[in-house]
Amino acid sequence: MNRLVLLLASGIFIFYGLTGCQNNSANLDQSSQNKEAVFQISAKGKIIARVNNIPIGLDDLNQEIQVYNSMVPAGSPEAKISTREEKIDYLKNEMVRRTLLYQSALNRKLQQGQDFKDALQKAALDLLVVALIKDEAKNIKLTPEEIRNYYDMYKSQFKATEEINIREIVLPSEDEAKDVLVWVLKEEDFAVLAKKYSKGKSANSNGNLGFLSSDALFEEMNNNASKLQVGQASGIFRGPEGYYIIKVEARRGGEQMTLEQAKDEIQRALIFIKQQQRLEEIIIKLADQSKIEIYEKEVE
Repeated sequence: MNRLVLLLASGIFIFYGLTGCQNNSANLDQSSQNKEAVFQISAKGKIIARVNNIPIGLDDLNQEIQVYNSMVPAGSPEAKISTREEKIDYLKNEMVRRTLLYQSALNRKLQQGQDFKDALQKAALDLLVVALIKDEAKNIKLTPEEIRNYYDMYKSQFKATEEINIREIVLPSEDEAKDVLVWVLKEEDFAVLAKKYSKGKSANSNGNLGFLSSDALFEEMNNNASKLQVGQASGIFRGPEGYYIIKVEARRGGEQMTLEQAKDEIQRALIFIKQQQRLEEIIIKLADQSKIEIYEKEVE
């Protein structure tokens, strides 16, 4: 999650860099370092950190965290950044580190390369389109009826993430797996068998993988686990490390979310849908007013 959001937040970092100076600005065109900086970066709000000559503002931090939290699935609210300690951790491990890399790139004069200039031009185009989308989003209004109707229509999709507690036994050959499966079918203690016979990394923890979502399981393990009730063990199947036997120890999550719990996610979905509809209308109107030439024969 963090890596994905870091990429998204990088867009914010570039965006506020492109917007120019404010009261707490720090000119990068200093004789001591970064002589050929591309932008003048402005800190928004109270300065909470400084990396060499670049300040970071409290509003910048809060803006990035808002983006981060908006990407957290509705079923995993514990993953959101909310405490002061978590904010400081994000500041140190995301924003400060990224600023250090930015300064290193300037010192290497990477901003002078044509690849960078082309990418900057493309980024400016993309950011202006994003700005247009955000501007259109300000005018979008949702009614309680729209939110309720969307919830009723897609109710089955609004469930907390289900997690499964799995134990595994991993063996290098099918014959060895068959021998152990005999003991499993005799309902011998699966944890004891895993510790004694498994060659997998989880053997030291009696084969316990802990609670995992289906996304964290490889395909065959997920297929087998989805068919098992709590307390049941699978047959033998192939996997990345050899031949597997698994047992489902427990399940949690998967509960139906209430309308209130799903509301934020529904609002994001509806706003996105209305944005797309509005943008399509704008594009059709602009296309009618513009001269567009496409040279299909030149496309190879």
